[in-house]
Amino acid sequence: MGKTYFTIFGVVAIIAAFSSCFHSGSKEYLSLKNRLDSLESNAYTPGFGEFMNTIEIHHAKLWFAGTDKNWPLAQYELDEMKETFDDLQKYVKGRPEVKEIPMIDPALKDLGQAIESKDVNRFKPAYITLTTTCNSCHLATEHGFNVITIPSAPPVTDQQFKRAK
Repeated sequence: MGKTYFTIFGVVAIIAAFSSCFHSGSKEYLSLKNRLDSLESNAYTPGFGEFMNTIEIHHAKLWFAGTDKNWPLAQYELDEMKETFDDLQKYVKGRPEVKEIPMIDPALKDLGQAIESKDVNRFKPAYITLTTTCNSCHLATEHGFNVITIPSAPPVTDQQFKRAK
């Protein structure tokens, strides 16, 4: 998606830079506009499942960061989850499941407050609430077969979750 974004951005920049040189009906302008339209219509958008897989990885990493009291990493993982939920709502609008996503907002807010307070005893129940809310959303959207749990092992083995001193 990044490569397509920069390609589209580049074409937009070219159009903006040369718009004063081209008239809206000129051959050059129309050629650039057609190229931009083609890039937009052929841009890759991840599917709903790809977004959910990304959220799942951040959800698991968040657990290990929070329980190891690595609050900057926990905040980062929470922010990445929020960003992915926002992207999901932006890019996969047609799916009925997208309408249920706002149910996660209170759990994300509570978890953010727990991270801000740097209190592992507040973090753990907030994380459990987040996980329960994920499963409630899955049930509401007929995806109850996808049960999220508190991870028992880190999702990646090449990352340290304890905060470096």
